[in-house]
Amino acid sequence: MADMGEFRDAVTAWAAGGPGDPARELAARLSVRTVVLLEGPSDAAAVDALAGSRDRDLAAEGLCVLAMGGAMSVGRFAGLLGPSGLGLRLTGLCDERERPFYARGWERAGATPDGYFVCAADLEDELIRALGVARVKELVREEGDLRPLQTFLSQPAQQGRTAEQQLRRFLGTKKGRKIHYGRVLVEALDPDRVPAPLDDLFAAL
Repeated sequence: MADMGEFRDAVTAWAAGGPGDPARELAARLSVRTVVLLEGPSDAAAVDALAGSRDRDLAAEGLCVLAMGGAMSVGRFAGLLGPSGLGLRLTGLCDERERPFYARGWERAGATPDGYFVCAADLEDELIRALGVARVKELVREEGDLRPLQTFLSQPAQQGRTAEQQLRRFLGTKKGRKIHYGRVLVEALDPDRVPAPLDDLFAAL
């Protein structure tokens, strides 16, 4: 039986220049109605974690969470999947600096202009501020990364940065760490402390 992962793979291959028929067929078979376009896998991990905490099966609802591998790809994915392509509803998250890419992609695809939600710096920054520095450091310790964090904080390049900036940079220093903490930070949130862009995204799904 086909699953949403196969649809994501088919769309990614299509966006890379492959055939579109597999994605079209899977969209119909899986009753896909909405695609959540995200910059990378750490954002997808956070969205999936929040869905789990809210007892929502996004795939069963016809919602596909898709990491594009960079915000500059949004025009391509939006064109293939949105009103001008498969006719699916588009939504998503982006960083403030990536807003122009999303705005242009949405416009060219004929999608609803306000259909995506914007993080001030990025989603990790939103999550760190929502949890607070002390709680994030506690989670880093619980995950066995306290020593690497201490080593990182001792580097001259980190001096003069705020604690929030340091933690945000730390999460990106090792492959897979941002993805791992995308889930960990979301699972640690109190229900009323979910960052507005992420909360608003779920309210729109």
